[in-house]
Amino acid sequence: MDKSKRRFLKSKRSFHSRLPPVGDRIAYRNMSLISRFISEQGKILSRRVNRLNLKQQRLITIAIKQARILSSLPFLNNEKQFERAKPAPRTSGLGTKKK
Repeated sequence: MDKSKRRFLKSKRSFHSRLPPVGDRIAYRNMSLISRFISEQGKILSRRVNRLNLKQQRLITIAIKQARILSSLPFLNNEKQFERAKPAPRTSGLGTKKK
């Protein structure tokens, strides 16, 4: 093979998963494991970020969804959403004035 053609071939990278040893199961109850695969906003991280294979990513996704349904995890982790904003002061634009 020419050196010029070798440049365009995709290089195969080895991916090491961030999953614990085989003894730990991927389950909705294992919150320490599940929390590694969720962003700060509560979104499920992608396979590229997690460095998991397809089967592991599916199992993690199912476990996260089960934990959300059973209220172990919030669907959204947005604290600003739950804060109440101060109401703006009202201006009397349309109302009648009392004399």
